[in-house]
Amino acid sequence: MTGSLNKYLAELLGAFVLIGVGSMAILSSGGSIVAIAFGFGLAFLIALYMFGSVSDGHYNPAVTLAQLIRGEITAADAVGYIVAQLAGAVLASGLVAAVLGTSAVGTTVVGDGSGVGTIWVLALEALFTAFLVIVILRVTSGENASAPVIIGLTLVVIHLALFPITGASVNPVRSLGPAIVAADFTDAWAYIVGPLVGGAVAVYVDRFVHAEAS
Repeated sequence: MTGSLNKYLAELLGAFVLIGVGSMAILSSGGSIVAIAFGFGLAFLIALYMFGSVSDGHYNPAVTLAQLIRGEITAADAVGYIVAQLAGAVLASGLVAAVLGTSAVGTTVVGDGSGVGTIWVLALEALFTAFLVIVILRVTSGENASAPVIIGLTLVVIHLALFPITGASVNPVRSLGPAIVAADFTDAWAYIVGPLVGGAVAVYVDRFVHAEAS
């Protein structure tokens, strides 16, 4: 039980770092997409180095779902991970609210920035989450010291491409943490369903492509 609690705490803290640093990057960047992208990507990188050795560094229910499908984590631990990730995200946004006010948290809530519509938000979030999860599955499949750097840079690229359009959540708790604190749930379902679908699809795409290659 202690081992599981340590893993849950690591997931809570990792999500806290990811959403907390990423949110502050949005607020302090002056709207610079590059600064925001590196804020989230490098936050993921440092969270992986800080706590990844304890819990494998999911910090994202889409990643946890993918690992559940692959049999790398039990259903009970998957639930514990996701609850911990959400708690970390809410605490991170709560800290932003305490320091800068709830209105500041509202500016970190993801949304349809280009007016593409909810269905496209859903589709793009699913697609780019699949990209992220496939990279994670590939670089963590063996001993790979550069895995955290590759994963962090992948998140940077995703934000550079997607942030102006959907906010580049690719992570349900990244969306829900600020949404809960700011009480703004616009299109929240798409930001939950899209990444989860993307995470699940990524497992089967990865399995099919690499089975064919072998």
